[in-house]
Amino acid sequence: MSILEKVASTGVVPVVVLESAEDAVPLAKALIDGGLPCAEVTFRTAAAEESIRRITEAYPDMFVGAGTILSIEQVDKAVAAGSQFIVTPGFDPEVVDYCLEKNIPVFPGCVTPTEITQAVKRGLKLIKFFPASSFGGVGTINALAGPFVGLKVMPTGGVNAKNLEEYLNCKHIVACGGSWMVKGDLIKAGDFKKIEELTREAVELVKEIRSKQ
Repeated sequence: MSILEKVASTGVVPVVVLESAEDAVPLAKALIDGGLPCAEVTFRTAAAEESIRRITEAYPDMFVGAGTILSIEQVDKAVAAGSQFIVTPGFDPEVVDYCLEKNIPVFPGCVTPTEITQAVKRGLKLIKFFPASSFGGVGTINALAGPFVGLKVMPTGGVNAKNLEEYLNCKHIVACGGSWMVKGDLIKAGDFKKIEELTREAVELVKEIRSKQ
């Protein structure tokens, strides 16, 4: 299964912010038990690198990537820790080209025709659309996809259980990045049972949406 197929199979990619690496393995277990063995661990905190390492060591089969990547140095740290894919908030040619040279799957953030053109010129098949809700959501994605035949999109930012159906019903969207099932306050409180519950609900919601398509 290709990286694109793996992302598409999830329907939702949990976007995780971990303040402490101690929470990494319990969180991963909650996601797996909830039926979603996948996570984008953001490099917004000092715990990100160690968190990815602990998750991939504890659960080698889990599909784990690194998000909010802003530099080549972070790419190297993330991949060394076990990250299987890289996600950037914007289109950084230096980071994207480095990932392509190293055969590291990368999903760059794009919200304009110019950024998408740069991604397409490099042969990328999947882009991140971030922050989705602030840039017009599905309407903008449909408009942008017109000139870029075959482009696949993963919107992140403002996606939740209430609007997930609208996004997944868009033919250009393969999956959505979301954090509603892995909220920071739940992680901080150690309420991994609630995270498991919300994850299971998200998985069921994706199944329900796709069954109607």
